[in-house]
Amino acid sequence: MARRKQDEPKQGRRGRGEGSITQRADGTWRGYVTTGYGPKGAIRKYYYGKAFAEVRDKVSGAQQDVRRGLPLPGERQTVASFLEDWLTTVAAQRVRPNTLASYREIVTLHVVPHIGTLKLAKLAPQDVRAMLKRLEDAGVSPHRRRYARTVLRIALNHAIRDGLVIRNAAALTDAPKVERVEVQPLSPEQVRKFLGAAKGERLEGLYVTAVASGLRRSELLGLTWQHVDLERGMLRVVAGVQRVGKEILVLPPKTEKSKRTVTLPQIAVASLRAHRTRQLEERLLAGSRWQETGLVFTSTTGTALDGANVSHRFHALLERAGLPTQRFHDLRHACASFLLAQGIPAREVMEVLGHSQIGTTMNLYTHIMPAMHQEAADRMDELLSGT
Repeated sequence: MARRKQDEPKQGRRGRGEGSITQRADGTWRGYVTTGYGPKGAIRKYYYGKAFAEVRDKVSGAQQDVRRGLPLPGERQTVASFLEDWLTTVAAQRVRPNTLASYREIVTLHVVPHIGTLKLAKLAPQDVRAMLKRLEDAGVSPHRRRYARTVLRIALNHAIRDGLVIRNAAALTDAPKVERVEVQPLSPEQVRKFLGAAKGERLEGLYVTAVASGLRRSELLGLTWQHVDLERGMLRVVAGVQRVGKEILVLPPKTEKSKRTVTLPQIAVASLRAHRTRQLEERLLAGSRWQETGLVFTSTTGTALDGANVSHRFHALLERAGLPTQRFHDLRHACASFLLAQGIPAREVMEVLGHSQIGTTMNLYTHIMPAMHQEAADRMDELLSGT
């Protein structure tokens, strides 16, 4: 004889977290858990299944969550609807505009098309692995696939905090392997050749400061004269420039470590003095067209520079100098390489670059470390042998 109902008290209303399972006329089973009481009586969460054991397990899990004070997963919410809500209500408040745009792009192109219709509460690691495999079969790069998993993992962490899921399906999968590309910045001789080609260029001061200080492109473009002290040879990083859609915005640094004071070598101080004189001349020529922003590196009318345009001019200058193609960001790597090669401690280089962890510095410049280790060994030999 089919089991019709779990044993339940005959009198009194059910307490919070209690439930019941019954078999319906069509042979399927229905269970519920009482989550509380409202103006209209009991508030219940219902579960359905073809087998008694299936519904029993759902009810049992829900009862445990209720007793622990956790909200019950919304079984009808899809991954797509959750991610859209997360992007607009959580991510939008926590990350920078460019990062938010990249999150949305990844979700739209690589996540939703493959697992968007799945129920969030039922998302499993095998679903995420299947998504990553489809992306691989479609020719999506390992770096892009890894980023898709990362974005999904970050989003699901918030789903756990909100009680929408009890596990992070993305975190339970292996991240796609990405081959590390060894940083190959310009050599000192190549940098001197590059700066020679930049002599007299309108943005010569930008290039010299980039190599001498290790600032990121966005940090250079967000630098203001208010935070440059040429008498003391120092500058303060407090902002960066980003393009968001058609707008160029001045935003605070990504992390607290990025806010830092950098001591400048004299070559950078001299170059910035010359740049300031050039900018004052441009301001006079622009007249009423000049827009005062206080920025160090600007257009001929005082407005913020677009990073993509700066990189374009940089690449043209490299080509004119007969140097290998580089990213503008590689000038930062050149600065770090020179500092490490001169025996500056990695932790101090970390502070100059604004890295949040020393591991980031060490991992980026592992190719320089063997020579430094050899130098340390040689010095130890000198010390112990007395030679």
